Amino acid sequence: MKTAKQIFSRSLLAGACMMVVSAAMAAELPRVVSKDGRHALMVDGAPYLILGAQAHNSSNYPKALPQVWAAVADAQANTLEIPIAWEQVEPAEGKFDFSFVDTLVKEAREKNVRLVLLWFGTWKNTAPAYLPEWVKFDNRRFPRMVDEKGKSSYSHSPFGAETLKLDRRAFVEFMKHLKAIDGDRQTVIMVQVQNEVGTYGLVRDHSPAAQKAFNGPVPAAVLAKQKAPVAGKRSGTWKEVYGDYADQYFHTWAVANYIEEIAKAGRSVYDLPMFVNNALRDPVEPMAPWKGNFASGGPTYDVLGIYEAAAPHIDVAGPDIYLHESDKVAKTLEQFHTKDNPLFVPEIGNSEDFARVAYAVFGQGGIGFAPFGIDYFAFSNYPLGSKATDKTMTEPFGKVYGAFRPMMREWAKWGFEGRTRGVFEHDDRKPQDIALDGWKATVSFRQRQFGDSMEKNDPIEGTEKPNGGLAVAQIADNEFIVVAQNARIKFDPAGRNAGKPSMYARVEEGQYDGKGKWVMERVWNGDQTDYGLNFGSKPFVLKIKLGTYQ
Repeated sequence: MKTAKQIFSRSLLAGACMMVVSAAMAAELPRVVSKDGRHALMVDGAPYLILGAQAHNSSNYPKALPQVWAAVADAQANTLEIPIAWEQVEPAEGKFDFSFVDTLVKEAREKNVRLVLLWFGTWKNTAPAYLPEWVKFDNRRFPRMVDEKGKSSYSHSPFGAETLKLDRRAFVEFMKHLKAIDGDRQTVIMVQVQNEVGTYGLVRDHSPAAQKAFNGPVPAAVLAKQKAPVAGKRSGTWKEVYGDYADQYFHTWAVANYIEEIAKAGRSVYDLPMFVNNALRDPVEPMAPWKGNFASGGPTYDVLGIYEAAAPHIDVAGPDIYLHESDKVAKTLEQFHTKDNPLFVPEIGNSEDFARVAYAVFGQGGIGFAPFGIDYFAFSNYPLGSKATDKTMTEPFGKVYGAFRPMMREWAKWGFEGRTRGVFEHDDRKPQDIALDGWKATVSFRQRQFGDSMEKNDPIEGTEKPNGGLAVAQIADNEFIVVAQNARIKFDPAGRNAGKPSMYARVEEGQYDGKGKWVMERVWNGDQTDYGLNFGSKPFVLKIKLGTYQ
């Protein structure tokens, strides 16, 4: 017979064991980590690369999922991004329905696909379309923004206390449910809070509550993170500090603060990484105060500091890219990749020309990339994306993802260590240089595999439009992994190797086996290396060792 002391001691031991297990589970939750200005998304305790696919807005219902899963498989994606709408989970006030979430998580596990869930609450593309009907039309209880004359805007006010309260409540219930059904598996690895926030046509709210805050002091946290584009007071009201930028910056703070309240509450019950996405302002247009040319209040590149200050429970601000001009795409990647903000493209067009951008994102240490509209719903958002809604739409992304997926973990680790670089072919079709440790790589396009002929003399089939891309990882001194399509790479000694003659020591074509082991298929030499290393329309992987001699 056990004594009371023995029972108590065993209870303490059991409790301690449960605490250890719980702590271990908590330690394995997905999280975003940063070191020396580099970033990684940790999933199952190791860096993870999101090879993403975002479904259409209206595909978040069980009977629509077969068309989604088919496209995700053809795209060879490892992660599905899909909306969870407030109107969907709380159709009647206080009555919640998470049956779609249950179905989604169950089917994702069966397909071995991770999930990034997109909370469409108060704002979706700046508008109230996904609010429950009982919220959407009750302006007294859930106020919209107003202009200087008191006229209502289409978009709800970030100063609507009741809107925030109930959006936050619904999100918390959603996160509680998610933890209950998935806390032990982490099928869901990230959550987006709201969608493309901000306001078109009105720079900020002019309601009494908003006006009072606008006339008050700029919070110290914002002053520390967001410098004024023009000289102003170091502290004071928004107008005194930020001058002609004050309205936009104030609205940005108000929206970011609203998002923070929701994210903070959600993470208090289930601490998954959270992010916001962004409808872009023109990335190459000279900086100027808002003049109706973008969504004021969103996390545009020029106000990332405000989001960092006002929404510390948000890990990432990601650009939604539908700009087809290569200079604007490249500039956007640069603007959203900072020491404080991981590069993550949560949404990009699904037309073929965008597939090559993945090489730059992955090569520049990005944590993920996801074309929008990757499902076989017969709806096209051309000209933002592809005209096609069948396999011809998914195929370009499937080629890229198919090359990266077996080495996804290795690539994410190399990116976090700062070992990766990447480029995509620009509209001018010109070669691009990549600086590496001891080497300079030159990436060129539209050259045949044999010889030095250029497209002006002998056009290459299938390259009428820019579609090349290349990513390289330096895995050791003089050793590289290169994955590419429609590109040529040449290495020249530089830095510590400058001035030395060089040659290939060994070039292997192969792939990683999904468990971290390199599997060689063939060794390249002779004709295959005489004119640089050439990649055709189907991406593949080369393991390269270089050497120098005297």
